Amino acid sequence: MTDTATFEERVLAAADALFYAHGVNAVGMDRIRDAAGVTLRRLYQCFPSKGALVEAVLRRRDTHYRAALTEFVTNAAREPRQRVLAVFDWMHGWCEQPGFRGCAFLNAFGELGAGSEGVARAVRDSKNALRRYLRQLASEAGVRDPEPVADQLLLLFDGAASVAAVRNCPEAARHARAAAEALLDAHGSPA
Repeated sequence: MTDTATFEERVLAAADALFYAHGVNAVGMDRIRDAAGVTLRRLYQCFPSKGALVEAVLRRRDTHYRAALTEFVTNAAREPRQRVLAVFDWMHGWCEQPGFRGCAFLNAFGELGAGSEGVARAVRDSKNALRRYLRQLASEAGVRDPEPVADQLLLLFDGAASVAAVRNCPEAARHARAAAEALLDAHGSPA
Protein backbone atom coordinates (compact mmCIF):
# COMPACT_ATOMS: atom_id res chain seq x y z
CA MET A 1 0.00 0.00 0.00
CA THR A 2 1.40 3.38 -0.94
CA ASP A 3 1.82 6.23 1.52
CA THR A 4 -1.07 8.07 -0.12
CA ALA A 5 -3.30 4.98 0.07
CA THR A 6 -2.36 4.47 3.73
CA PHE A 7 -3.03 8.13 4.46
CA GLU A 8 -6.40 8.04 2.69
CA GLU A 9 -7.41 4.81 4.42
CA ARG A 10 -6.53 6.31 7.82
CA VAL A 11 -8.62 9.39 7.08
CA LEU A 12 -11.53 7.40 5.67
CA ALA A 13 -11.58 5.01 8.63
CA ALA A 14 -11.51 7.87 11.13
CA ALA A 15 -14.17 9.86 9.28
CA ASP A 16 -16.39 6.80 8.88
CA ALA A 17 -16.29 6.03 12.60
CA LEU A 18 -16.97 9.65 13.57
CA PHE A 19 -19.73 10.23 11.02
CA TYR A 20 -21.49 7.02 11.99
CA ALA A 21 -21.26 7.64 15.72
CA HIS A 22 -22.10 11.35 15.76
CA GLY A 23 -23.62 12.28 12.39
CA VAL A 24 -22.06 14.06 9.44
CA ASN A 25 -23.06 17.58 10.41
CA ALA A 26 -21.81 17.20 13.98
CA VAL A 27 -18.26 16.28 12.93
CA GLY A 28 -15.89 18.95 11.66
CA MET A 29 -12.81 18.45 9.54
CA ASP A 30 -10.60 19.39 12.50
CA ARG A 31 -12.02 16.48 14.51
CA ILE A 32 -11.30 14.10 11.62
CA ARG A 33 -7.80 15.54 11.34
CA ASP A 34 -7.18 14.83 15.03
CA ALA A 35 -8.64 11.32 14.92
CA ALA A 36 -6.63 10.40 11.82
CA GLY A 37 -3.44 12.07 13.06
CA VAL A 38 -2.94 14.14 9.92
CA THR A 39 -2.55 17.81 9.12
CA LEU A 40 -5.55 19.80 7.99
CA ARG A 41 -3.60 20.91 4.91
CA ARG A 42 -2.93 17.31 3.85
CA LEU A 43 -6.52 16.34 4.60
CA TYR A 44 -7.82 19.04 2.24
CA GLN A 45 -5.27 18.07 -0.41
CA CYS A 46 -6.84 14.61 -0.62
CA PHE A 47 -10.43 15.62 0.10
CA PRO A 48 -11.03 19.21 -1.06
CA SER A 49 -14.39 19.43 0.71
CA LYS A 50 -16.33 17.73 3.44
CA GLY A 51 -18.83 16.58 0.81
CA ALA A 52 -16.03 14.86 -1.13
CA LEU A 53 -14.90 13.15 2.08
CA VAL A 54 -18.43 12.00 2.95
CA GLU A 55 -18.88 10.60 -0.55
CA ALA A 56 -15.55 8.73 -0.31
CA VAL A 57 -16.50 7.36 3.12
CA LEU A 58 -19.83 6.09 1.79
CA ARG A 59 -18.21 4.44 -1.23
CA ARG A 60 -15.66 2.75 1.01
CA ARG A 61 -18.39 1.61 3.40
CA ASP A 62 -20.45 0.28 0.49
CA THR A 63 -17.57 -1.88 -0.71
CA HIS A 64 -16.94 -3.27 2.78
CA TYR A 65 -20.52 -3.95 3.79
CA ARG A 66 -21.57 -5.56 0.50
CA ALA A 67 -18.52 -7.84 0.60
CA ALA A 68 -19.37 -8.84 4.17
CA LEU A 69 -23.02 -9.42 3.28
CA THR A 70 -22.19 -11.50 0.21
CA GLU A 71 -19.67 -13.60 2.14
CA PHE A 72 -22.15 -14.19 4.95
CA VAL A 73 -24.97 -15.18 2.59
CA THR A 74 -22.71 -17.50 0.57
CA ASN A 75 -21.44 -19.24 3.71
CA ALA A 76 -24.77 -19.31 5.57
CA ALA A 77 -26.99 -21.02 3.01
CA ARG A 78 -26.73 -23.40 0.10
CA GLU A 79 -30.34 -23.32 -1.03
CA PRO A 80 -31.31 -20.25 -3.07
CA ARG A 81 -34.40 -19.43 -1.00
CA GLN A 82 -32.37 -19.60 2.21
CA ARG A 83 -29.81 -17.20 0.74
CA VAL A 84 -32.53 -14.54 0.42
CA LEU A 85 -33.48 -15.06 4.06
CA ALA A 86 -29.81 -15.09 5.13
CA VAL A 87 -29.66 -11.40 4.14
CA PHE A 88 -31.89 -10.70 7.13
CA ASP A 89 -29.90 -13.03 9.38
CA TRP A 90 -26.81 -10.96 8.52
CA MET A 91 -28.82 -7.84 9.23
CA HIS A 92 -29.80 -9.12 12.66
CA GLY A 93 -26.13 -9.56 13.56
CA TRP A 94 -25.42 -6.05 12.28
CA CYS A 95 -28.28 -4.56 14.29
CA GLU A 96 -26.99 -6.23 17.46
CA GLN A 97 -23.56 -4.61 17.23
CA PRO A 98 -22.71 -2.05 19.90
CA GLY A 99 -23.13 1.47 18.60
CA PHE A 100 -25.60 0.45 15.88
CA ARG A 101 -27.18 3.64 14.50
CA GLY A 102 -29.04 2.37 11.46
CA CYS A 103 -28.05 2.63 7.84
CA ALA A 104 -25.13 5.02 7.33
CA PHE A 105 -26.37 5.72 3.80
CA LEU A 106 -29.86 6.72 4.87
CA ASN A 107 -28.40 8.70 7.77
CA ALA A 108 -26.07 10.65 5.47
CA PHE A 109 -28.83 11.22 2.93
CA GLY A 110 -31.12 12.44 5.68
CA GLU A 111 -28.52 14.94 6.83
CA LEU A 112 -27.22 16.12 3.47
CA GLY A 113 -29.86 14.96 0.98
CA ALA A 114 -30.08 17.01 -2.14
CA GLY A 115 -27.55 19.47 -0.75
CA SER A 116 -24.70 17.27 -1.96
CA GLU A 117 -25.10 15.59 -5.32
CA GLY A 118 -22.00 13.44 -4.74
CA VAL A 119 -23.37 12.10 -1.48
CA ALA A 120 -26.83 11.54 -2.95
CA ARG A 121 -25.24 9.69 -5.89
CA ALA A 122 -23.18 7.49 -3.54
CA VAL A 123 -26.30 6.61 -1.56
CA ARG A 124 -28.31 5.84 -4.72
CA ASP A 125 -25.47 3.74 -6.13
CA SER A 126 -25.27 1.70 -2.94
CA LYS A 127 -29.02 1.15 -2.72
CA ASN A 128 -29.18 0.23 -6.42
CA ALA A 129 -26.37 -2.28 -5.97
CA LEU A 130 -28.12 -3.84 -2.98
CA ARG A 131 -31.36 -4.00 -4.98
CA ARG A 132 -29.55 -5.76 -7.86
CA TYR A 133 -28.12 -8.29 -5.39
CA LEU A 134 -31.56 -8.89 -3.87
CA ARG A 135 -33.00 -9.30 -7.37
CA GLN A 136 -30.31 -11.84 -8.22
CA LEU A 137 -31.04 -13.80 -5.05
CA ALA A 138 -34.80 -13.68 -5.67
CA SER A 139 -34.32 -14.86 -9.25
CA GLU A 140 -32.08 -17.73 -8.12
CA ALA A 141 -34.75 -18.64 -5.54
CA GLY A 142 -37.31 -19.16 -8.31
CA VAL A 143 -39.37 -16.03 -7.79
CA ARG A 144 -41.68 -15.60 -10.81
CA ASP A 145 -41.18 -11.82 -11.15
CA PRO A 146 -38.03 -10.82 -9.27
CA GLU A 147 -38.13 -7.09 -10.15
CA PRO A 148 -40.95 -6.03 -7.79
CA VAL A 149 -39.83 -8.56 -5.20
CA ALA A 150 -36.37 -6.97 -5.16
CA ASP A 151 -38.01 -3.60 -4.52
CA GLN A 152 -40.03 -5.08 -1.67
CA LEU A 153 -37.01 -6.83 -0.16
CA LEU A 154 -35.10 -3.56 -0.25
CA LEU A 155 -37.98 -1.85 1.56
CA LEU A 156 -37.91 -4.58 4.20
CA PHE A 157 -34.14 -4.20 4.57
CA ASP A 158 -34.14 -0.41 4.89
CA GLY A 159 -37.27 -0.37 7.02
CA ALA A 160 -35.87 -2.93 9.43
CA ALA A 161 -32.60 -1.00 9.74
CA SER A 162 -34.53 2.18 10.54
CA VAL A 163 -36.84 0.50 13.07
CA ALA A 164 -33.92 -1.31 14.71
CA ALA A 165 -32.07 1.99 15.15
CA VAL A 166 -35.02 4.10 16.30
CA ARG A 167 -36.44 1.52 18.69
CA ASN A 168 -33.10 -0.05 19.67
CA CYS A 169 -34.62 -3.33 18.57
CA PRO A 170 -32.44 -5.75 16.60
CA GLU A 171 -35.46 -8.06 16.39
CA ALA A 172 -36.75 -5.80 13.59
CA ALA A 173 -34.44 -7.81 11.33
CA ARG A 174 -36.17 -11.03 12.40
CA HIS A 175 -39.56 -9.48 11.64
CA ALA A 176 -38.28 -8.40 8.22
CA ARG A 177 -37.04 -11.97 7.64
CA ALA A 178 -40.50 -13.35 8.40
CA ALA A 179 -42.03 -10.82 6.00
CA ALA A 180 -39.45 -11.77 3.34
CA GLU A 181 -40.38 -15.42 3.78
CA ALA A 182 -44.06 -14.60 3.27
CA LEU A 183 -43.12 -12.52 0.23
CA LEU A 184 -41.19 -15.44 -1.28
CA ASP A 185 -44.16 -17.76 -0.62
CA ALA A 186 -46.52 -15.33 -2.34
CA HIS A 187 -44.28 -15.04 -5.41
CA GLY A 188 -43.64 -18.68 -6.12
CA SER A 189 -40.32 -19.39 -4.47
CA PRO A 190 -40.26 -23.11 -3.60
CA ALA A 191 -39.91 -23.80 0.12
